[in-house]
Amino acid sequence: MKIPYGESNFKKVITGGYVYIDKTAYIAQLETAGSYHFLLRPRRFGKSLFVSMLWHYYDMAHQHEFEALFGKLHIGQCPTPLKNSYQVLLMDFSGIATATPERVYDGFAASVNTSLGDFLHRYGYAPEVFARISGKAAPEEKIRIFFEAVKMAGQKILLLIDEYDHFANTLLAEDLSLFQSIMGKGGFVRSFYEVLKSATMTGVLDRLFVTGVTPLMLDSLTSGFNIAKNLSIHVGFNAAMGFTHEETHSLIDPVAVQCGLNTEAVMTDVTDWYNGYRFHPEAAETVFNSDMVLYFVMEFNRQHCTYPKRMLDENIASDYRKIMALFQIGDRDANYQVLDDLINNGDVLAVQQRKFELDKHFDRNDFISLLAYMGFVTISGETMTQTRFAIPNHVIRELYFQYFKVELEQRNQLKLSNQTLPVAIETLALQGDLQPLAVEMQQVLAGLSNRDLIKLDEKHIKTLLLTLLYQFPIYFIHSEREMDKKYPDVLLLERSPFAVKHQHLIELKYAKKGDGAAGWEAKKQEGIAQVQGYLQLSAITALPKLRAWLMLTDSERVEVIAI
Repeated sequence: MKIPYGESNFKKVITGGYVYIDKTAYIAQLETAGSYHFLLRPRRFGKSLFVSMLWHYYDMAHQHEFEALFGKLHIGQCPTPLKNSYQVLLMDFSGIATATPERVYDGFAASVNTSLGDFLHRYGYAPEVFARISGKAAPEEKIRIFFEAVKMAGQKILLLIDEYDHFANTLLAEDLSLFQSIMGKGGFVRSFYEVLKSATMTGVLDRLFVTGVTPLMLDSLTSGFNIAKNLSIHVGFNAAMGFTHEETHSLIDPVAVQCGLNTEAVMTDVTDWYNGYRFHPEAAETVFNSDMVLYFVMEFNRQHCTYPKRMLDENIASDYRKIMALFQIGDRDANYQVLDDLINNGDVLAVQQRKFELDKHFDRNDFISLLAYMGFVTISGETMTQTRFAIPNHVIRELYFQYFKVELEQRNQLKLSNQTLPVAIETLALQGDLQPLAVEMQQVLAGLSNRDLIKLDEKHIKTLLLTLLYQFPIYFIHSEREMDKKYPDVLLLERSPFAVKHQHLIELKYAKKGDGAAGWEAKKQEGIAQVQGYLQLSAITALPKLRAWLMLTDSERVEVIAI
């Protein structure tokens, strides 16, 4: 299989013999849903390829290629009347620098200028039109002249905007006042979108489709651009981007069969790592992050039949780390508490917000809803009044713990060792000794502020241990995984391609210092009995190379007991 990882050109994917997961059925759904839409999804979810697919379908310049590009796809068998009927303007705002206000303005204007120039050249407009456009500095003036020229030519256009908020999300995290000034009344971005709105009223802009990550920018434009319908949390478009279980299975099965592996076993692992996204409470199934799945298939070692060493693609990780800067919006301590609740409890409840008003307030409901747009949480259920959000998969959980490490160090002025910690993890994997990791735990506990020690309990002790473990990808880390209806605190299971000599079951107990030696001993005996009970379970006894431990602490000393 040729895997289209990182490929966003639809024509190249189809004609180049790449695997393509057919999403063309959503074209008819979009037409039925109206004329002006935005569909938001987390980073690396296949948005750009989807936009490219729409471009090649609607562009009259690609009419002669319709059969070659779409003949074998769903829309090729059931085309809509609008196929190849538009001149298409494609804009992409992903490359705009945000270092200074001037660079934002110049970058936005240059991006608009380039897109309009490409359009005019592609459809054979007179060179004087582009000369007039280039002579204007303001983006809104450029696009206004453009629409006048298109209208005089008797054309109606389709406008596709990809990554509309890429620069804005960066700006929002770095300089809220600048963000508000360019989006607010009189700001150049708002003025630009007001021209788009006017063009829909005159009929020259007939259809519009916008992608991005969050609605923060569109919400900030308010009346400057209030015509587009948000399909992001519409149940019918839940799987428009990303892969369903069936689509993912079609990619995994050839790899597994080639290596003589059990397809369902591989699917279980891929599901744990990359699945879990639901964008509406009533969606029939969760979806996989498409780029993550493609990365796995591309990096799967077919010679040795092993998984990638890093299940989390560094390109994806860097994108998500950048957008984590949005954690600084609003009350940072309140946002940290949400992170704490997610890691320790597994989910949070919030009233899902469909609109954000940064100039008025930004509370817990807003923050959790923003996390859902970014892909850091996903809808897992609902009550009568609130939506339940959970961490979608192992990739995002790993990112949370990497971020939690940063927060832990900053909030407590401590630094986790970059020298002794990896040695402790290797000792655990190769020698089966938990003691060096217990020493690392003790050093972290010694560095915690009184504020964090006040709320310390077994859940928070486990969070600290997991934070250390998640810094290295040797084990598949399970927190309270169901094993014969019991839930061990931590299971460290071997994962391909790492060959460890020991797997581990770790139970954690917290003894309050006020309970003295008797309390310490009571917690120890309670923990030992609990671990011994786990070791009687068939699901536990079936695990090879397993060592079982009790880790006991009172926030100062840490003792480990091999069971």
